[in-house]
Amino acid sequence: MNVVGRISALCALLCLISYSQAAEPTLPTSDKDRPQVVATFSIVAYDPEEEAWAIGVASKFLAVGHVVPWAEAETGAIATQSLANTSYGPNGLALLREGKSAAEVLEILVEADEQKQNRQVGIVDRFGNAATFTGEECLPWCGGKTGDHYACQGNILAGPEVIENMAAAFEKSEKPLAWRVMEALQAADQSGGDIRGRQSAAILVVKDGAGYGGFNDRMIDLRVDDHATPIQELARILQLKLEPSEKVQSEETQPEETQQEDAPEESADQDSN
Repeated sequence: MNVVGRISALCALLCLISYSQAAEPTLPTSDKDRPQVVATFSIVAYDPEEEAWAIGVASKFLAVGHVVPWAEAETGAIATQSLANTSYGPNGLALLREGKSAAEVLEILVEADEQKQNRQVGIVDRFGNAATFTGEECLPWCGGKTGDHYACQGNILAGPEVIENMAAAFEKSEKPLAWRVMEALQAADQSGGDIRGRQSAAILVVKDGAGYGGFNDRMIDLRVDDHATPIQELARILQLKLEPSEKVQSEETQPEETQQEDAPEESADQDSN
């Protein structure tokens, strides 16, 4: 074989090797390369009086609010966790937008997922219908519960009481939706929560036109990404978020006579100066 022929053969061999390497999928080579399990507890909920949808979540996982919560006003809310499939968020919202119920969306998402045994998800639709799913290979204790306008779910928990108490706190509370969700997270945490510990928490509440300046639906979007007591810290910043509007509302609704009475009186010394 002449030099030109050898060079041509070598080029062909190199192309074949490059193609075969490109065709083979890149697989995780160590535990560090594999997605971390989002062991957590969460609640998705709807309030028909407020016409708002919410998600609350907490976990021993860095920045859990970046992964789990997905919501859209007039559409619904989704929490995806465990070995989380984040495509459940946008894909699920698209299906809800088409008018499918929470149960229908859940079935479609799970049946199309080859790793459904590792997934956990909770969904509430635009009407408050709720559904939850826990794959058979999610780490114990794991499970979920649905009720009127909400679904609670969690994995690697202290026990079923975490979810039961979470649901009970939400049902019992008569506060606005954001605080009902917050109290549900607090009840779950006080019941043992994630057995690995605490690290992050988040709350997302959406309502049509309730975002900053009325330009979007993000009524509340708060996250604590890395903290020793994330739920306590989340409650603190939620109070900061809601307190100004509550103060304005109380002043606006306060009788004019009372406001005048509350005004500080000028002292005699001030009058004489």
